[in-house]
Amino acid sequence: MDAEIRQFADNLVRRNTSDHTVRSYVSDLQQLHRYLTPPDSEGKPGTFSVQALNSQVIREYMGYLHDKKIEKSSIARKISALRSFCRYLCKSRILLHNPAKLVRSPKVAQRVPNYLTEKDCVALIESPDLNQPAGRRDRAILELLYACGLRVSELTGINIGDIDFRESLILVRGKGKKERLVPFGNPCHAALKAYLEERCSQPVAHSPEPDLPVFLNLRGSRLTARSVRRLVEKHMGSARLNQKISPHGLRHSFATHLLNSGADLRSIQELLGHKNLSTTQRYTHLSVGHLMEQYEKAHPKA
Repeated sequence: MDAEIRQFADNLVRRNTSDHTVRSYVSDLQQLHRYLTPPDSEGKPGTFSVQALNSQVIREYMGYLHDKKIEKSSIARKISALRSFCRYLCKSRILLHNPAKLVRSPKVAQRVPNYLTEKDCVALIESPDLNQPAGRRDRAILELLYACGLRVSELTGINIGDIDFRESLILVRGKGKKERLVPFGNPCHAALKAYLEERCSQPVAHSPEPDLPVFLNLRGSRLTARSVRRLVEKHMGSARLNQKISPHGLRHSFATHLLNSGADLRSIQELLGHKNLSTTQRYTHLSVGHLMEQYEKAHPKA
């Protein structure tokens, strides 16, 4: 089964699947493989032929995950990876029938996205010390996350040539390396300009990458997603905001504030780079309070 997993991963890469998705799917499938090949009495791993994969085996694996108290959302993701794997095996004629076709994923409750109020967003964005080089970089990062609703991987992947200051547009590479253009406003424009003027004098580490990354760490290398998460946590503390928020929380804030201000879901979908409108619709229930407020203000019988 190891060979088929490697072939499946290569196929995902050829289809321009994001690196994060490839790593997650491979990790989930390797975990399934370890479950199916327990070591013998001498500690040697067993063997399992992919042709022996059937719906009964998959259901037993789901039961095993449930007994291990694995969250339903994690089980659903692992089943999703397995479904994709089985579809690949059928298309490759390695399997004649898809054993995951009739297996249902556990129902996962829709989580309410964590987001900040507009006032708290301003406090967070203005918390970096602009007298320090790192502060100017962090300010540009926070402005960009909120102004464009970017995923953290999209932000760290931005190159110098992706920013069009004249039109105030940025080229973003989303999931599956799909590209979209996202506008940004004057505060973000000013913060990026201030950072990049200084960024030009910062030494860049030698890299095989042909493009120059916008955001660098202290070693002159492309900033990582983990570093962005740390700096958001740091500035949440600096702004004395007790709410737990991640870079993705600024993306949720971006969408929620647009919806509250009257933007339509279809436009928000395009800006966020969502494939399906149903993904964007999770933000509608967050705005019920706002809708009630507008109703009470406007309706004569409210």
